[in-house]
Amino acid sequence: MPGWGGTAGSKHGAHAMSRVLIVDDEPKLLRALSITLRAFDYEVHTTSTGSEALDLAARQRLDLVILDLGLPDMAGTTVIQGLRAWSTVPIIVLSGRTDPAAKTEALDLGADDYVTKPFAMDELGARIRAALRRGATEPPRPTAHRIGDWVIDLAAHTITRGGRVPGEQERPHLTPTEWKLLEILLAHPGKLVASTQLLTEVWGTGYEHATNYLRIYLWQLRSKLEPVPSQPQYLITEPGMGYRYQP
Repeated sequence: MPGWGGTAGSKHGAHAMSRVLIVDDEPKLLRALSITLRAFDYEVHTTSTGSEALDLAARQRLDLVILDLGLPDMAGTTVIQGLRAWSTVPIIVLSGRTDPAAKTEALDLGADDYVTKPFAMDELGARIRAALRRGATEPPRPTAHRIGDWVIDLAAHTITRGGRVPGEQERPHLTPTEWKLLEILLAHPGKLVASTQLLTEVWGTGYEHATNYLRIYLWQLRSKLEPVPSQPQYLITEPGMGYRYQP
């Protein structure tokens, strides 16, 4: 299939094992794209919902997101906004919407490219490689962040103090939900993360107004990590808006 990998040797070039997430609610399209990308050494993940896409992006490194705008649980533009709040991962919109307004909105919100359905596989392959090249020039974001004496490494999923892993008795134990919430906040230091975004990414759709969840879990995180939990310096509440990790 020319255009995807060129010669056999280039198949294992710069894009080898790039991690691609495809978000689309058309099973046949997901299957076709998955087979094609895997044949050219892409690591492929798929989902049909926006909430799962945001969850996957929060939990692991992605090199590219291919995104449909018409998802069953939320608008694709909401997914773009959610990703762009903390990530620079390249996003290619793959949509049946051909009106210029839809394309303009997606690009203005932070999508890198827009391909309309139906599409030629060779053209999509070229756009994928171009997006990955642009993404490769982005400086990597730090994965280790400090809260008081603790250093939280998102990549290693560890909490250390003074360069060492503390003993069992003194080490703070975070639940999976606490980890997920903390990861989202730490992923964009100094920036406000809206309560609705946190609730959607951590608990899923339908929880956008469950702000009591955030109050409880932020209290738990502060009690485990902040030097003085009643006077937080790092995990800050922005009343009526959301929360912020302040380095």
